[in-house]
Amino acid sequence: MHFKKYCLLVSLFCYFTGIMQAQTIPPQDATLSSYNYPYPVHYITLNIQGQHLKMAYMDVQPAQPNGKVVMLLHGKNFCGAYWDSTAADLRKNGYRVIIPDQIGFGKSAKPAHLQYSFQLLAQNTKALLDTLHITKTAVLGHSMGGMVAVRFALMFPEITEKLILENPIGLEDWKVKVPYQSVDKWYQSELKQDYEKIKQYQLDNYYAGQWKPAYEKWARLLASWTKGPDYPRVAWNAALTYDMIFTQPVYYEFEHIQAPALLIIGQRDRTALGKASAPEEVRKTLGNYPELGKSAAQRIPHAQMVPIDGVGHLPHIEAYEQFISALLAFLKE
Repeated sequence: MHFKKYCLLVSLFCYFTGIMQAQTIPPQDATLSSYNYPYPVHYITLNIQGQHLKMAYMDVQPAQPNGKVVMLLHGKNFCGAYWDSTAADLRKNGYRVIIPDQIGFGKSAKPAHLQYSFQLLAQNTKALLDTLHITKTAVLGHSMGGMVAVRFALMFPEITEKLILENPIGLEDWKVKVPYQSVDKWYQSELKQDYEKIKQYQLDNYYAGQWKPAYEKWARLLASWTKGPDYPRVAWNAALTYDMIFTQPVYYEFEHIQAPALLIIGQRDRTALGKASAPEEVRKTLGNYPELGKSAAQRIPHAQMVPIDGVGHLPHIEAYEQFISALLAFLKE
């Protein structure tokens, strides 16, 4: 009886703590104008599909340059800010670090209408590098950023010195296994998001039920949009980019990648877009990152893989020391 009371008290404490945390989240506008990034933010303006859209980025300069550049590409549920520790260590090792927020994400524009494609995001990223007069860079992409990085490496092999994929999505073609979901359905789902749902998703899918204080700021950042006046526009862009991910696989082109490649794969990861709507027997086969990572490393010429046991979708947050050690070793090869 005492144990049941204890469990009830713990549950109530967690519940009310969650409510209090949600209530203290300041609302953000579409471009996170009052949210401070770890490094100064700059902008370029792109003329895309009849619109002038601002693309945000950070340009982190080393005190003692080694002449090399690393570009960090964020995932679907994140923005450039979550590369804070990675950028600090790369800078310390002499690398110039470029961290864009793709259009539709972070501090960049959230257009009312845009036909998204990975080719478009790669072109936008190339335009940023052209503005900065950067002609060679290593490209690191996490999650959706891995799909952008693959498309960038395929389109601009002359620029891509090395390619690093950290738990990239797109290692399998979901549209042949998972029922299609319309943009409108994605949009309605996004409109229902709040702090509690975001935290629960991350707890279940990223961190295997183990929540740490270091994870809190990333859940709160996403939740701040849901409390702001521009959230319908943010949600609409999220829906459009979900459709892009689902319908535009890079899976079939791995053999054409020319750059030396490293896959850093958290072995606990089971991320798969639309998994919940797949039949149960199919759902069990989706997002098997140990096998998917191994297969991709075999198909990509000049590729190697570093598995990180017991780690999920976010090695550079959940197992930072293992992640940064593997990254620096590969960059110095």
